[in-house]
Amino acid sequence: MAVAFHSGVAALLGPPNAGKSTLLNRLLGQKIAIVTPRPQTTRNRIMGIVHGDDYQIIMLDTPGLHKARAEMNRRMVRVAREAMRDADVTVFLADAAEAAKKADYLQRQLALLTAPEAGAAGLPDCPLLLALNKSDQVPPDALHRLAQQCRAQHDFAGVLTLSAIRGEGLDALVQAIVSHLPEGPPYYPEDMPADLSERFLAAEAVREVIFLRTRDEVPYATAVLIDLFDETVSPNRIVATIIVARDSQKGILIGRGGAMLGEIRRQATRELARMLGRPVRLALWVKVQKNWPEKNGALTRLGLPE
Repeated sequence: MAVAFHSGVAALLGPPNAGKSTLLNRLLGQKIAIVTPRPQTTRNRIMGIVHGDDYQIIMLDTPGLHKARAEMNRRMVRVAREAMRDADVTVFLADAAEAAKKADYLQRQLALLTAPEAGAAGLPDCPLLLALNKSDQVPPDALHRLAQQCRAQHDFAGVLTLSAIRGEGLDALVQAIVSHLPEGPPYYPEDMPADLSERFLAAEAVREVIFLRTRDEVPYATAVLIDLFDETVSPNRIVATIIVARDSQKGILIGRGGAMLGEIRRQATRELARMLGRPVRLALWVKVQKNWPEKNGALTRLGLPE
């Protein structure tokens, strides 16, 4: 008897720095989502496709849920919540280490799903799985007690523990997700890990280096626009503009004698060549657009829906 094939959408939600992008990259076996130690690195919804012999999971990685005040942050939270509308199952990824230390951690994080700002949609109608990430940072006995407490306090479709960075517990998570997906054929070819354009990957690679190389408000006040992506030449020619909100931020990004911008360009070039599997030549410019994170037009151009 043939095994039924299951395919569908799993929305990946949770607070900033819970490890959502790390988990997506682990499940895909390659890097498509940028990862930094800073919270709120992910701004857009990113779709990765997890393939198995009898399943296909369309995984939606989303910006971290947080109390949003600025217009850009409100849009980011809205992107995360709206992912639930398209999902057959929602995975709420939480930080097990934080949950073990703070009794109200999980309740506060789940409350962000139903908070009134940014057009909250309420708890999802689809099954809600809780995935406690960073389990390697919690003693086994404490982790077991935490999972039991979560099962008792909330009506989850399942509670799982895992370590995305170590790749532990991922098989059980995949099985739990698949158990809630409808039967049906695959939507995408087996060799397709994501629906991201190479232009998007190029912009994200530059933005990741900015997050890793700069401090304070600078990475949060930057955006990257791809002006040219020429695949007809080798190395591929890419020209990008880094948008900042103030003149002082432009000075920081360029650095003395152009040193900082040069280092950003070199690191992003290496990362892009690795991601694309071919050599690239990257040119970067920095442009000031005063207070762009609060301007609707600029946010819409960056792919953050109103």
